[in-house]
Amino acid sequence: MRNLWSIAKKELGLYFRSPVGYVVFFIFLLIWGFFFVSAIRWFNDYSLQAAQNPYYAQQLNINLMVLAPTFQNITIFFLLLLPALTMRLFAEEKKLGTDELLYTSPLSVGQIVGGKYLASLIMLAVMLALSVVSCLFTFIYGNPEIAPLLVGYLGLFLMGAAFMAVGLFFSALTESQVVAVIVPMGLNLMLYILSWAAYSASGLRKEVLDYLSFLQHFDGMVRGVLDTKDIVYFLSFCFFWLFLTHSVIQSRRWR
Repeated sequence: MRNLWSIAKKELGLYFRSPVGYVVFFIFLLIWGFFFVSAIRWFNDYSLQAAQNPYYAQQLNINLMVLAPTFQNITIFFLLLLPALTMRLFAEEKKLGTDELLYTSPLSVGQIVGGKYLASLIMLAVMLALSVVSCLFTFIYGNPEIAPLLVGYLGLFLMGAAFMAVGLFFSALTESQVVAVIVPMGLNLMLYILSWAAYSASGLRKEVLDYLSFLQHFDGMVRGVLDTKDIVYFLSFCFFWLFLTHSVIQSRRWR
């Protein structure tokens, strides 16, 4: 565990000693703020109209009308930006030639992969923690439910972790950081929109597409529905790509 944390600490230091971490945080908060403020304005306008009709006033729900749309919109941003956090984890080491030192160290492959992945997850957790500040205003001026909010954040974290697991694998495959960004971005986008393709499918094909789609498992969590099959899906997805990454590094270590 100490070795795993040492790798993670080293990677976190590299994030914060370069502009990458700060740029990602800044862009994330900028986009988050845009989506959040847009949802608040729409909710405010709808509330003014609903005030004239008691039936519509009863339908107001800040979780579903402000927080859920913000969570759903920010996943598009995750698709584009999270690969930027994983692109250098292995690719840069390979390009600089420092990967040989890493692979010949007494660290196990599991510790190397786990430490680098842990660093990226901590960055993701910090990003989400920074966004919580905006949600506090909904408690000051509104009455959101805490449970759906927490489940929504869990869904965001799990989806981000899945995107990063894919990015880590492709970073291990190439020394080009451009490739390590573009390829996982495209693959994650394909898995993201599979549920759209499922609309025109039927039978077993529809079930398979729905199950493989990120959105199918994320949408319920955004609405505050915590289903173990969704958690199992994301955890299994992360494990699969981390296993592939482990296999790539293991084969390279014993060449």
